[in-house]
Amino acid sequence: MSDKVLIIVGDATETLDTMYPYYRLQEAGFTPIVAGPEKRQFQMVLHEIKPGWEITKEWEGYTINADVAFSEIDPEDYAGILFSGGRAPEYIRYDEDLVRITKHFFESKKPIASVCHGVEIPAYADCVRGRKMATVPKCKFDLEVCGGIFVNESCVIDGNLVSGRTFHDNGHYVAPWIALLEEDRKKAN
Repeated sequence: MSDKVLIIVGDATETLDTMYPYYRLQEAGFTPIVAGPEKRQFQMVLHEIKPGWEITKEWEGYTINADVAFSEIDPEDYAGILFSGGRAPEYIRYDEDLVRITKHFFESKKPIASVCHGVEIPAYADCVRGRKMATVPKCKFDLEVCGGIFVNESCVIDGNLVSGRTFHDNGHYVAPWIALLEEDRKKAN
């Protein structure tokens, strides 16, 4: 079994949603592979509701290089996938190759993680029907209109699918997702 795990990004991917699982995967002995619509550098952002604001404020975060473009991915080569948050999912979810990749992970029951706006990708790919997920409350509609079940908790585990609401939940949902990856690795060896 491969030790490679996909991290899905695009411009305006949330920095903490992406970097925390990236380094946790490395700590667990996995190889995070950053995937985007193209193999290039992407601008990440920081998202937060500031005191006195009722909506999310966004400003530039770090940049990240995609190791591979969606069109080049054979999902059979990967142990799992993470749908990072930020505004990127809203734009990249329409990519036909990303839809193909997403369906593979749901159909093959490989470990999947989703945080914040990441839900917009599997929702668009018609993979959330009947599945329980956490997401940022403002994406509750995106999940439910596509047949998913919104759960407002820091970690929701539904079979091979592990999700959190925002980067504030990183310490709750990432470890259970990595535990699923480790279980699959043990079974394969």
